[in-house]
Amino acid sequence: MPAEKAQNFGPSAKRLAGRLRPEAIGLVFVVILTVISVTCSVLGPKLLGEGTNIIVAGFISKSLPAGTSKAQVLEGMRKNGQGQMADMLSGVNLNPGHGIDFTALSHILMLVLALYVAASVFSWLQAYILNGITMRTVYRLRKEVEEKIHRLPLKYFDSMQRGELLSRVTNDIDNIQQSLQQTMSQVVTSLLTVLGVLVIMFVISPLLALIALVSVPITIVVTMVIAKRSQKMFVAQWKNTGMLNAQIEETFTGHAIVKVFGRQREVNAKFATKNEELYRASFGAQFVSGIIMPSMTFVGNLVYVGIAVVGGLQVAAGAIQIGDVQAFIQYSRQFTQPLAQLGSMANLLQSGVASSERVFALLDADEQSEDPEQPASIGTTKGRLEFDDVSFRYVDDKPLIDDLSLVAEPGQTVAIVGPTGAGKTTLVNLIMRFYEVDSGRITLDGTDITEMTRRDLRSRVGMVLQDTWLFAGTIRENIAYGRPDATEDEIIAAAQASYVDRFVRSLPDGYDTRLDDDASNVSAGEKQLLTIARAFLARPSVLILDEATSSVDTRTELLVQKAMSALRAGRTSFVIAHRLSTIRDADLILVMESGSIVEQGTHSQLLAAGGAYYSLYNAQFAGAVIDDV
Repeated sequence: MPAEKAQNFGPSAKRLAGRLRPEAIGLVFVVILTVISVTCSVLGPKLLGEGTNIIVAGFISKSLPAGTSKAQVLEGMRKNGQGQMADMLSGVNLNPGHGIDFTALSHILMLVLALYVAASVFSWLQAYILNGITMRTVYRLRKEVEEKIHRLPLKYFDSMQRGELLSRVTNDIDNIQQSLQQTMSQVVTSLLTVLGVLVIMFVISPLLALIALVSVPITIVVTMVIAKRSQKMFVAQWKNTGMLNAQIEETFTGHAIVKVFGRQREVNAKFATKNEELYRASFGAQFVSGIIMPSMTFVGNLVYVGIAVVGGLQVAAGAIQIGDVQAFIQYSRQFTQPLAQLGSMANLLQSGVASSERVFALLDADEQSEDPEQPASIGTTKGRLEFDDVSFRYVDDKPLIDDLSLVAEPGQTVAIVGPTGAGKTTLVNLIMRFYEVDSGRITLDGTDITEMTRRDLRSRVGMVLQDTWLFAGTIRENIAYGRPDATEDEIIAAAQASYVDRFVRSLPDGYDTRLDDDASNVSAGEKQLLTIARAFLARPSVLILDEATSSVDTRTELLVQKAMSALRAGRTSFVIAHRLSTIRDADLILVMESGSIVEQGTHSQLLAAGGAYYSLYNAQFAGAVIDDV
């Protein structure tokens, strides 16, 4: 049994049903069409029973002497000691001496045919409209999820594996769609069929109808008992699906690393474990919920036997005709089959609700703070950035940055160095408002960045990360992503400034060369140069380079440094670097440790001070000292 208990089924199902509220008019038409279709289908067995009565009455009447009445025939039977036969025939419309009334029979058959054709047509229309309702509902849900993702803060994505998030956006929404498609139509049709059949059964024989009603409470009890056990398994199934997808996505993203370190066996073992957990949860959910249909069939068979026995006795007593019993037996099937379908749909409904809970959890996640209603506008940005007593921590009880103050003047290049975990990248995240400060403030040209819209703020900042990101498209399109309205000359100028133009010209298709999904047809250094060109094209007031030259070879690094020196004129630049050779000419170097600035100054000043920067510099360039023991 899965360890996780079932979530609240009722509220989640109600919330999922609330998604259909915009389709209220369409649902009304669906109900009307379903009522018409079900009515036509329900009337069919009753009319066929009347046809059977005509055949039985004609067959018996033909063997009786012509010229006599029904009363005379029955009286003669009783005088001859055939009282039981007389009682049975008392309910038959006898016409002694005449055979089957084929005219009346043909009229009934034609009417039944028309009813079944009409039922099929209205059922098709109902399914067509309902399919559109389902597709539009899921379309709105997908759109809402997509919009929600753009409103979520970066910390949400940091705390969730990408495969798990993808599973919620794809697998879970697809499962909701499938559940709605397969259950909505059947639920409405089944409920109306049960109601319509029940009415006709009471019209034919109240006693037999009561026997059929015995199956209702049994069906409800069996369904509730089984559904309660299977619901927690469906929750575990979709949870394990997300975990397995996360593991697969992680493994294939780092497939080369797995190969390099020979960890295939461990990865396969981990996959096998996750796959086994998913198998057990899925098998258990389907097995337990699959018991519902056979249980309902068994109950229906018991009802069928009871109706056949009691109906036969009523025919023998002349209480009802044999055609009515035939119709009732058909109705008993029509009555128990929808109940069984409702029971079997419980597994689909539970699976869909389990998926909806996961999607709703995403939709209910805390969003980033709203942009101000009347945002500040600072016109042309000069690029003066100031941290004023800024404090921040990712986890409440783990301090990271406390009371940090610094000023980056326009046109300055500020380098940030320090050991891993010192808070260097955190400063960048705070500038971009990927995270919000706990206290203090950050200003751009004297304006608090929280008073600006995020779009306005980020449009003024160019950023190049250590991890390159290129999409499937041409090199031209990837560079122009920084400014879609850029001209061809501007794109080429940015490419030349970042030394992209050199290797692009050597490609057969030049700037029209298409990159695949992971840009594997260019080298790691060329990827980095493309992202730098993209940032240059955006013409930002503030430039942030987070280990931007880490994947560039030494010769290309020198070329990029020259280009950056020309491009940062009048532009504030933040450079996060571990390779201290890249920031020697920085106007200001900040040395961070444990979220605090422990030293600041130029390269020569910090070396002369002989402090933390001096130690870092010597660790890189003095070489390792190995003591012989």
